[in-house]
Amino acid sequence: MSAGSTVTKTYLELSQEGAGAHKFYEVIVDDQTVTVRYGRIGAAGQTQTTTFASAAKAQAAAAKKIAGKVSKGYAPAIQGQRAPRAVTRRQVTSAPSTARAVAPVLWRFRTGSSAFGIHVDDEHCWVGNQAGDVYTLDHNGGVLARFSLPDGVKCLVADDFWIYAGCDDGSVYDLSSKLPFAAYDIAADVDIFWLDIHEGILNVSDHDGRLTVIDHEDEHQWARRSPGERAWMVRADDRAVYHGHSGGVTAYAPDGGGELWHTKTRGDVLFGWQEDSAVYAGTAHRVVQRLAKASGAVEATYACDSAVYSCATSPGGRFVFAGDAASSVYCFDRDGTRLWKLGTGGGSALSMQYRDEKLYLVTTDGALVCVDASEAAITAAEQGTVPAARDVKLAAALPTYAPATAAAAVTTVDRAPTGAVVLECVQDGSRLRVHVVSEGYDGSWNVQFPHAIRQPGARYVVDALHAAAGGFYRVRGDIRRLQ
Repeated sequence: MSAGSTVTKTYLELSQEGAGAHKFYEVIVDDQTVTVRYGRIGAAGQTQTTTFASAAKAQAAAAKKIAGKVSKGYAPAIQGQRAPRAVTRRQVTSAPSTARAVAPVLWRFRTGSSAFGIHVDDEHCWVGNQAGDVYTLDHNGGVLARFSLPDGVKCLVADDFWIYAGCDDGSVYDLSSKLPFAAYDIAADVDIFWLDIHEGILNVSDHDGRLTVIDHEDEHQWARRSPGERAWMVRADDRAVYHGHSGGVTAYAPDGGGELWHTKTRGDVLFGWQEDSAVYAGTAHRVVQRLAKASGAVEATYACDSAVYSCATSPGGRFVFAGDAASSVYCFDRDGTRLWKLGTGGGSALSMQYRDEKLYLVTTDGALVCVDASEAAITAAEQGTVPAARDVKLAAALPTYAPATAAAAVTTVDRAPTGAVVLECVQDGSRLRVHVVSEGYDGSWNVQFPHAIRQPGARYVVDALHAAAGGFYRVRGDIRRLQ
């Protein structure tokens, strides 16, 4: 609080019946500073602070923000009187496997809570669970670090170098540097089921069968309601966004959301995967179906013995893998011939990924499991010979990182290191934008940057920038504030 200043606080809520909006908006004015906090009722929400040239200008800006929200249906409320709305958790069951043999599990890491999120890249394995924990491991199962997020992790997705976690608090966190930050804040009436990110554009599928598209500045672009509910699948590329739901799979044009095609699948879509020319839909009707991206035509069907919770492929779709509700995993050839079925030795696989002859699973019992999917190992397993699975343990002094929520969380430096890139935060109407100051970049482009740490006039130092196809830059490495 500024010396001698009077702090005014306005707290508003918008709550609709059923699955409608259930969110708050708070404006705090302290002399020349306006702090806005917003999000889902009952959550901490996101915070943005702006300093104006005078107290009068701060008051005027605050009044404009409040009037804008009131015009949209927000009303004064008392914080804490209205209860948070329950978040939809995926209701899954897991029966014992009916397979005659067990998969050759190399190692297993138990996260302590049911896990949906998985990503495997050249260096790391990532797993996120319902407790809000995200762990990174090496390919041999060594636990490297832990990210502690505010709410349950619904999914983990990668966009080139960047790793994102979609959480039950409605935020999508960027985990690409040591301090995770909220890169996107999903509207409070969107109950996230799954998400995908392509070139910085976020695609969100939700409980009501909607697809919501948000750009790199966390600004809404377009939304469509597909002809189905419970949308567990969304995948995106340069050509389309592929949305899987209870009515099948619908493809939309990425630049405006025009429908390209719709295909009714055999059962509700429970999971999705994509390769260059095809998308794969795992369904409740015990099959995975391969759909041509260009037309939506069903090219192949892969029959399992129970509802399919997850699926994946080897590069180019040479092999197709599936995990069912009965704790089994399958492998098919490209045309749909079943090559093998084995038990997981634990729960059912809720997500999976194949890499370098290994199949990585996250399961209903909260484990990240590494399966040797080489031909020799599978043949031996079918004959009853499997390795002794190694149970991975947490290191005694495991590095743990929590989200950066304020400017104070950002390290301050006196000068920019050699080779670093300098950025500056500028006021652009009612919004704060970040542009590049260093030479060799387009100064008119925006930089995707954490909203919580933007301060007008502040300069920042980052390790590197990446030019995205949409005409903006993305940060690589840690963010430091320049004094």
